[in-house]
Amino acid sequence: MNTILWLKALHIFFMVAWFAGIFYLPRLFVYHASTDNQETSETFKIMERRLWFFVTPFALLTLVFGVALIYNYGLDWLRHSVWLHIKLTLVLGIYIYHFYLYKLVRDFAQDKNTHSSRFYRFLNEAPVLVLLAVIILAVVKPFF
Repeated sequence: MNTILWLKALHIFFMVAWFAGIFYLPRLFVYHASTDNQETSETFKIMERRLWFFVTPFALLTLVFGVALIYNYGLDWLRHSVWLHIKLTLVLGIYIYHFYLYKLVRDFAQDKNTHSSRFYRFLNEAPVLVLLAVIILAVVKPFF
């Protein structure tokens, strides 16, 4: 059994599951910000809260298996992997983004949204570019 391959597989699986939520939650915000119907708004509040809490364990497990990979590869590998330092910086940004989404979930829950649906459209597309960069760094390793 190759431990590193299992860790990679689990890391990728939980990352994909997490990103499914990261892509969908701001899309819910787009529709939520566009509605004036209170009943519809209440439905969106439930969906947003449930989705955030559903994908947050995936974010945690992505981190756990990523740290396990780094541990298994070793500190010497970590020190010399410039691509990984860049990737980790981008990943930190994604975790900040994830918790910013929670702030927005709370704002909507308290009827304190101050942003337009257009803002949420941009917010929805931002992680796509970060994900592309992370994947290129992890697969191509351009800065070995």
